[in-house]
Amino acid sequence: MLETGLLDLTWWGYILCVLGMTHITIAAVTIFLHRHQAHRALELHPVVSHFFRLWLWMTTGMVTREWAAIHRKHHAKCEMPEDPHSPVQHGILKVLFGGVFLYVKESHNPETIERYGHGTPDDWLERNVYAPHALLGVLLMAAVDILIFGFIAGGVIFVVQMAWIPFWAAGVINGVGHWAGYRNFDCADASRNIFPLGILIGGEELHNNHHAFAASARLSAQWYEFDIGWMYIRLLEMAGLATVKKVAPRPRFAEPKPHADFDTLQAVIANRYDVLARYAQSLKVIYRDEVVRLKQWSPRDAESLRSLRRALLRVQQLSEREKAHMAEVLKNTKSLATVVSMRDELTALWSRSNATKEQLLRQLQEWCQRAEASGIGPLQEFSLRLRSYA
Repeated sequence: MLETGLLDLTWWGYILCVLGMTHITIAAVTIFLHRHQAHRALELHPVVSHFFRLWLWMTTGMVTREWAAIHRKHHAKCEMPEDPHSPVQHGILKVLFGGVFLYVKESHNPETIERYGHGTPDDWLERNVYAPHALLGVLLMAAVDILIFGFIAGGVIFVVQMAWIPFWAAGVINGVGHWAGYRNFDCADASRNIFPLGILIGGEELHNNHHAFAASARLSAQWYEFDIGWMYIRLLEMAGLATVKKVAPRPRFAEPKPHADFDTLQAVIANRYDVLARYAQSLKVIYRDEVVRLKQWSPRDAESLRSLRRALLRVQQLSEREKAHMAEVLKNTKSLATVVSMRDELTALWSRSNATKEQLLRQLQEWCQRAEASGIGPLQEFSLRLRSYA
């Protein structure tokens, strides 16, 4: 039994070592497994890619194909019964503290691995070492920890390493990231940004941003948000060890065009979340005006409209009961009903996969014409802004 290892450190030295090693694991998960393998948002140099594979084999025992497949299925079936780890379906406590068991259960589903696991490493090492002998890597990590830090300290460090990803990734990101926090983008799922500074979990804290633009290598979206994983990617890119393929678009504007054209259509679809956010501002203005108007002749209707405030701003996730209640209340306010109805028509532009570009452009042009003829000031101003997207 080794009581002391090759390194004899102070207590804070051991803490720094374990934080450093677990942070490398976090970086490997977010850069290699998540952004590179699952979403193909960047390419990595073979040396970097293989280092991450080796490190994850030793510190987590996870198989790349399984991880990528389960995560892709999560996006494809998000918040649905088939979602492998949705707190909407399983409950926050089960995902937070038992997310690793949900992951293991799904990893034994051959249909998931076959359908969603394409394009992951399939070389000799993956087939003969990493995938079939996941436990061997974990045991090797235990031996290395004990050799370097001694039996007691090394054993504690090994336990922390093994628990780090199951708790922070499988638990916190998959659980809290769909349960609590703030939202920059009104996605169809329940994803949320846990915290604006993505340091502890490599930038994965910005989970709502990721669900809005899943193929983006950068997870930060606002000036006050920081994605340390993106910082590492940029450093790798400057060293010639990575190539970024895609990042989330940032809106650009020009002088309003007389009529929307194909460039306008493309810009509107690419910046759809910014479009929805700006539309929500117009809706708020009309909502406040309608509450004031209804107060003068029907305080009861005004109070009913007040109860809709949050539901009006949620593009998705309304229950049938909420939709029916909204329709009933909106009968008393024609302008607000018009704006809500036209918002649904606008979101259909990027939802209709079977429509041609010509059809979508015609719908956008007709939408702008009706908005400008509506006599509703905020809606007319929004149409002008819509024709400014470049």
